[in-house]
Amino acid sequence: MTEKNLVMDLPRIFTIRESTHRIHNPLTADKLAALGEALHLAPGTRVLDLASGSGEMLCTWARDHGITGTGVDLSTVFTEQARARAVELGVADRVEFVHGDAAGHVADRPVDLAACVGATWIGNGVAGTAELLERSLHPGGLMLIGEPYWRRPPPDEETAQASHATGLADFLLLPELIAQFQELGYDVVEMMLADQDSWDRYAAAQWLNLRRWLDQHPDDELAPQVREELTTEPARYARSTREFLGWGVFALMKR
Repeated sequence: MTEKNLVMDLPRIFTIRESTHRIHNPLTADKLAALGEALHLAPGTRVLDLASGSGEMLCTWARDHGITGTGVDLSTVFTEQARARAVELGVADRVEFVHGDAAGHVADRPVDLAACVGATWIGNGVAGTAELLERSLHPGGLMLIGEPYWRRPPPDEETAQASHATGLADFLLLPELIAQFQELGYDVVEMMLADQDSWDRYAAAQWLNLRRWLDQHPDDELAPQVREELTTEPARYARSTREFLGWGVFALMKR
């Protein structure tokens, strides 16, 4: 199936919520840059980024470290933003972005680094995502997985659900998540964790996006949903997500 025939896409509300975001997770630009530095990426490193969003990781790492790579994402909006960002940073000859379903996507030839930063739903969880990424990775390569974890256990299921989980069992505590990677046969060789400030920058920026969209589209069919989210989300975030939910990118190598 060619790209022009694809009808898959993210829900509009997601792209409205994160319309000005270059990074669709709670890492700041500084933390993303620090992660690239920490991995000691050599020029020419080949990267596959599944659920690549607006392409900031591939584009900035191509600029700063000379990597090459491919990003695959379900969103037409984010894919176009990624392509524009590659042109803006002068790396369009080194990175490409494909609109498509990252679930089940395997590189046509092995890569040096395979990543899924914050979308382990593509493999039905951490274990399945690691297995999927492994299929694109050459022996001795590096894997990046971004995943939430509980900073501390929520007191009840209601609080867990208010932290954008379906329940307490959705996420592990940080030591348990690291142990899960190890049980899957990987060494954890680096990590970059969001903090509450970087969570604020990710979450709070969404509220301004929602308000500006609402002011410009008061009669849109999504307007009631956007109004409800803008009314309730800041307090819910401050009460639950900010206090209980952590998030990090973990660098793994197969033992």
